[in-house]
Amino acid sequence: MLDLKFVRENPEIVKENIKKKFQFAKLPYVDEVIEYDKKIRTLKQEAEGLRASRNDLSRQIGSLMKEHKVEEANKIKEIVSKNNERIQEIEPEIENLNKELLKRMMVIPNIVDASVPVGKDDSENVENEKFGEPVVPPYEIPHHADIIARFNGLDKDASGRTSGNGFYYLMGDIARVHSAMLSYARDFMINKGFTYCIPPFMIHGDVVEGVMSFAEMENMMYKIEGEDLYLIGTSEHSMIGRFKGQIVKENELPITLTSYSPCFRKEVGAHGIEERGIYRVHQFEKQEMVVLCKPENSMEWYNKMWSFTVEFFRSLDVPVRTLECCTGDLADLKVKSCDVEAWSPRQKKYFEVGSCSTLGDAQARRLGIRTKGENGTYLVHTLNNTVLASPRGLIAFIENNYNEDGSISIPKALQPYMGGIEVIRPKK
Repeated sequence: MLDLKFVRENPEIVKENIKKKFQFAKLPYVDEVIEYDKKIRTLKQEAEGLRASRNDLSRQIGSLMKEHKVEEANKIKEIVSKNNERIQEIEPEIENLNKELLKRMMVIPNIVDASVPVGKDDSENVENEKFGEPVVPPYEIPHHADIIARFNGLDKDASGRTSGNGFYYLMGDIARVHSAMLSYARDFMINKGFTYCIPPFMIHGDVVEGVMSFAEMENMMYKIEGEDLYLIGTSEHSMIGRFKGQIVKENELPITLTSYSPCFRKEVGAHGIEERGIYRVHQFEKQEMVVLCKPENSMEWYNKMWSFTVEFFRSLDVPVRTLECCTGDLADLKVKSCDVEAWSPRQKKYFEVGSCSTLGDAQARRLGIRTKGENGTYLVHTLNNTVLASPRGLIAFIENNYNEDGSISIPKALQPYMGGIEVIRPKK
């Protein structure tokens, strides 16, 4: 959410930003916000004037009563009574106007960074850089579901019976690789100086509204029936929510955290949720990184964070690239974002395995996360990035380490988490 003062003083900048994001239906909101703000400030001034007048008249009433001028005092009491009535009328007016103003402020998108390419949707995202050679081996790479089946590692028939489409059972060596990758991702980030955390997997609605846009919430979040609780779609939600309403010490910034959690997503409107395999699912596990920092340091941390994900996947012999998200592909709270995509030798193209974003002070403003320094109190900046989201990361690992004989090589970085095993072999 933007600063109201910024919108008031820079309406054309806000409108141009909306145009860059191709959200033309939101353009009227800017003028509406300014008009609501003007009415609210006018009403507040009127109420303040009436209160000041009431206090002054009350003193006059006291003086007149002491002088036994009851008739004059009663006339002034009538004026005070009318002032009170007007104040009582103004207060709900202000409350209603504030609700309408906030409703619009919550959907006006954050100002994107000048470096973000302008584009309508994800088809216009821009490749930044490739890391590792995207190799297509001289032998066939089967579909990941077929590879896993040879290890007796996947049972979607059973998960269909217990849970429905979009769920899965992982078993045996494949389940072990999955867990090993998450454990390695945890230690990888701890070695980068991040503090490990396991957060709550459910959060209140006000936290959800603080960390994401309404459209995202509707399409992503599962709500617990009858309770003000939502299953998290990523641990970033509860990790940022941890600081709701807090003033963190400036000398403790940056706060660098890495968190593990299961994640739950509706995937509303997603195509292929019933597809073979485990690429798009309702439930997955994730190692995340979250940073709270001073505004002047947020872009430096943004570049560090995505580079950590690149380094992580390269240590597992997975070629990756970074893809700059264009304006039309950015969620409303984001200032800048890039996807880390892994190479698929089977499909001969890249696919998303992680996303890194800086949100400026948008989440901090919604949740009231501040810090206090020599120059007063100010909002922190928040950033998040995926270290590993599995099973999607597992798919990238399997395809890029698959051998012609059907075995899967275990890179050196992962071997300590696999009991020293250098290769796993199919059961059939």
